[in-house]
Amino acid sequence: MAVKLFALKSSRYAFRVPYRTWGSDWERMLYNGTYMADDEFLSNFWMDRECIQQLNKMVEHDELFKQCWENRSKMPSILHIMVFLKYLGIYGNEASLQKISQAMGISKGAINKSVMRASSAILKLQKQSIR
Repeated sequence: MAVKLFALKSSRYAFRVPYRTWGSDWERMLYNGTYMADDEFLSNFWMDRECIQQLNKMVEHDELFKQCWENRSKMPSILHIMVFLKYLGIYGNEASLQKISQAMGISKGAINKSVMRASSAILKLQKQSIR
């Protein structure tokens, strides 16, 4: 009986992922044109896919995002940018953290942190990124 219990415990931890993997909905939104058409993507994030990737290249090496590397739940910098743009582009009843978190597949607390980090990183480069 003890051997079976040990086998169950070891198999339980054998498939454990060391870092949290985020839902791939945001990846499908960004990289897959069949999941969300270009005009629908533009209406949700107010930038096209190429512009978001260019903006991400400008801010991805900021120290605010490097601090996230030490956390087990590392969110990529491009997800921070997408959440920030989604947050800026909504109004009325849609402007709640709950609705954004459901759309992006992340928690409400992560939405708030993402908006703060992305806005700080973009404002550091305001002469290069804001027109």
